[in-house]
Amino acid sequence: MAERQSATTAPERRAPDDGMPLLGVDHVEMYVGNAAQAAYYFQHAFGFRPVAYAGLETGSRERVSHVLRHGDVCLVITGALRPEGDVARRVALRGDGARVIALAVPNAERAYRTAVARGARAIEEPHEVADEHGAVRLASIATYGDVIHTFVERGDYAGPHLPGFRAVDGGEDLGLFQGIDHIVGNVELGAMDEWVGFYERVMGFTEMRHFSDDDISTEYSALMSKVVADGTGRIKFPINEPAEAKRRSQIEEYLEYHAGPGVQHLALETTDIVGTVRALRERGVRFLVTPETYYDDLPDRVAAVNDMADDLRELGILADRDDEGYLLQIFTKPLGDRPTLFFEIIERHGARGFGDGNFKALFEAIERDQELRGNL
Repeated sequence: MAERQSATTAPERRAPDDGMPLLGVDHVEMYVGNAAQAAYYFQHAFGFRPVAYAGLETGSRERVSHVLRHGDVCLVITGALRPEGDVARRVALRGDGARVIALAVPNAERAYRTAVARGARAIEEPHEVADEHGAVRLASIATYGDVIHTFVERGDYAGPHLPGFRAVDGGEDLGLFQGIDHIVGNVELGAMDEWVGFYERVMGFTEMRHFSDDDISTEYSALMSKVVADGTGRIKFPINEPAEAKRRSQIEEYLEYHAGPGVQHLALETTDIVGTVRALRERGVRFLVTPETYYDDLPDRVAAVNDMADDLRELGILADRDDEGYLLQIFTKPLGDRPTLFFEIIERHGARGFGDGNFKALFEAIERDQELRGNL
C-alpha cells in the first residue's frame, strides 16, 4: 500500500514559459453506441443545444458526430456508421465514454513538437483542415488508457466547429453551465504517479493537490488521488487510482467495466447550483443520494451556506470549505449502462479544493450504488 499522507495543497501557481501554452479545453469527444440518441439525451436532460453535425449528409462515411454546447462546454457525440473502425471497436470494448480531451492552443505544431520531444507518444502529426470558413490546425498525443489530447489551433476559423461540420440551429441553451471546472481520470493501481509525472514533464503542469487513502476511504474501500493543473489553473486534471482495502473500490469497478483506464467524470461549472439541480431533476437527471445525517452539522462545517441549508438538504447537494472560500457540488449517477462516466455539478465561491470534506459522504453514496449492482 502506498505511504499515507494528508491532503496537501500546492502553493499558488505561475504560468510557466515552457513552450506549452494552453488556452483551455476546446471540446470533449465521446464515442457512443448510438450518437443520435445520446445527443438527444444530453439536449433534453442537461439542456445542451446542437450547433454542428457531420455524417453521411456531409460526406463522412465512417462516423457521425453531433456537436453540443452549453455555455463554454462543448461535447462532440460520435458514433460509428460501420461495424469496423476505431469508434465501433472502442465502444464494444469500453462502452460509451470520453475518447478525446481537446485542448485549445495558439500553435498546434509547437505544442505537439514540444510534447513529443518531452516523451509523449504521437497519435496524429500536425495537419491543417480547411473549408469555406477558414482553416484549423490539429495534432494529437496519447495519454492514460486510450484517451487522446488533440491540440486545436483555431486562428480566425469562423465555422460552427471544425471543417467538415455543417451548422445546426439548436436555439439557446438553458444557461445552467458556464464551463468545465475539471476532468477526472481513473488509472490502475500504481499508475497515478506515472501520469502525474507525464503531465508535469510533458505538459508543464504542476501538482496542485493530493489525497491519500486516509483522506478518501470508508470502512470497505479507498482510493488515492492527485490533481495536476496548467500554469493558469484553467485546466485541472485529477487522477485517481485504487488503494488496497477490504472490498473493491469505485475505481476498481470503473476499471473493470471500462476495460482499463479512462475519463471518470466531467465537472461542469454553474453559478446557481440550487436552480441548476432543480431544473435537471425536473428533466429526469438522477443524482447520487446523500444521507440525511450529512446535513446535521453542515451549518457548523460551512457557515456560509446557512441561508440555503434547507435547499441543499432537499436536493442532496454537498458543501465544503477551504482557506479560500467554499464550494457546492453534486454528482450524477452513471450516464450510460456501464458504471463508468458521470457528471459533477460544481459551484465555487473562492474555494480551490475539490470537496475534501465530502469525500467520505460521496464515497459511501457510490458504495451504496455499487452494492445494488453487486460490485462492492
